[in-house]
Parts: sequence; C-alpha cells; structure tokens
Amino acid sequence: MLAKSLNLQEGEWQASFQSIFGREEWTKPYTKDTLESLAQSGVKNVQVVCPGFSADCLETLEEIDDENRGYFMKAGGQKFGYISALNARQDHIEAIISVVSPHL
Repeated sequence: MLAKSLNLQEGEWQASFQSIFGREEWTKPYTKDTLESLAQSGVKNVQVVCPGFSADCLETLEEIDDENRGYFMKAGGQKFGYISALNARQDHIEAIISVVSPHL
C-alpha cells in the first residue's frame, strides 16, 4: 500500500525482514542480504523506511540506520538514506488520538 501511495512501480521497491531472533530461520529475504545484493548488483543509492514502526526506537536506529548502512556501503553502495518514523510529530499524535479515542 505504501509503494502504491508513492506511485512506485514494480522493481522500484523491495520489502525485507529484520530482527532475526535466536537460531531459528526467520522470514526472508533478510534485510542485510537484500542490501548487500543490491549494492553488489550495481545499485548505488537506497532509501530505507520501516513502515511498521510509528516511532524510531534504539533498536531500529542501531540495526537499520547503522548496521545495515554499513552492510550496504561495504558491498559497494554509495548513498544510504534512512527515512525516519513519524515519531512525536503533532499530526502523528493527533492521528493516533483519532484512532484510539473512540475505543476508550
């Protein structure tokens, strides 16, 4: 839905999965592998967003904006952009209130 809202065509975006937990296999494709593969195939610039989060937490910033930036750059990428969550923006807080209030 996000790609559609941004008018992105097939091949202009990709989803991957983060936060491998324990020794068990996790949902694929892994973000680390995806970013390395993109850079190795000649993609020089990426923009990364985590639409499942309404606010950036330390884990998101550490894993996505730091660790994964390193994987992409080391594999040959040149520009890594992290698009932050809405966090404490006033319009974001008002949207949350409008969704939650009727259920209180």
